[in-house]
Amino acid sequence: MTPPIRSPLDRIELRREEFESLRDMFAERLGLALPPDARTSIERRLQDRLIHHGHGSFSEYAQFLRFSGAAVDEWEELQDVLTVHETYFWRDEAQLRSVRDEVLPLLAAQGQGRRRLTIWSAGCATGEEVYTLAILVHESGLFRDWFVRIYGSDVSRRCISVARKGVYGAPSFRAIPQDIRKQYFHERADGAHVAERIRAYCSFGQVNLAQPDKIRLVGRQDAIMCRNVLIYFDAGTRRLVTDGFLDRLNAGGILLLGHSESLAHVSTAFELLPLKGDLVYRKPLGSFRSSPEFLKPT
Repeated sequence: MTPPIRSPLDRIELRREEFESLRDMFAERLGLALPPDARTSIERRLQDRLIHHGHGSFSEYAQFLRFSGAAVDEWEELQDVLTVHETYFWRDEAQLRSVRDEVLPLLAAQGQGRRRLTIWSAGCATGEEVYTLAILVHESGLFRDWFVRIYGSDVSRRCISVARKGVYGAPSFRAIPQDIRKQYFHERADGAHVAERIRAYCSFGQVNLAQPDKIRLVGRQDAIMCRNVLIYFDAGTRRLVTDGFLDRLNAGGILLLGHSESLAHVSTAFELLPLKGDLVYRKPLGSFRSSPEFLKPT
């Protein structure tokens, strides 16, 4: 049966009790922490989803999400709709300078015996951060003849598809140095293509950080960059995700968060490592334990 056609002006109201029900579902399924004042934003973001399925109210939509076997694909759509995917090359240049000047030399010194470098960009959106890290690694000259793998993950299947293509438009280049753009991108009719020598370092996959079994599939890492992602999770999910990062990091591995984020009241398992231009977290050297909470069955 074809859903009834609605005008864009036919706004469906999200009542307070409906918002609270959906908020609880999103927290349980996605680990998202929606504040009370998010009701207007959620109402606006979900209008098209209700219209798409022909639902006349948010209560109907909630029932569909909770009980319908056909809702699996809809949860995929919601992960796109409810999360922010704003990113670009060379985002937060000050932190990237710390990565270039201090973090990468530290990782090179620690990994001399293995000659292997693995970095995970958790919550990479459309992939610009992953390719930025790959360029920094390549430019450093510290990892020649090493095995290098930079893995980008995001909850959004659509974002990962864009990242794998490695083709970008003008908004992605708002902060990148022009000499870097000329050297590592090829301009074509459909956009700027990441150079193959940079793409060779990178791989991408869909990972929901709120699901411990997904984090367990990620290999051991020397560094994890997770910027402006934890702020969207509730306290319990932040602890769960941080425990997962601890488990995946090699001893001495580095965790980089966004400048508005901190592990205060989240985890005491990491050391705070002050750098000249930044503060990062490190899994203690000689630490091989995994978080007991992270390893509990789900």
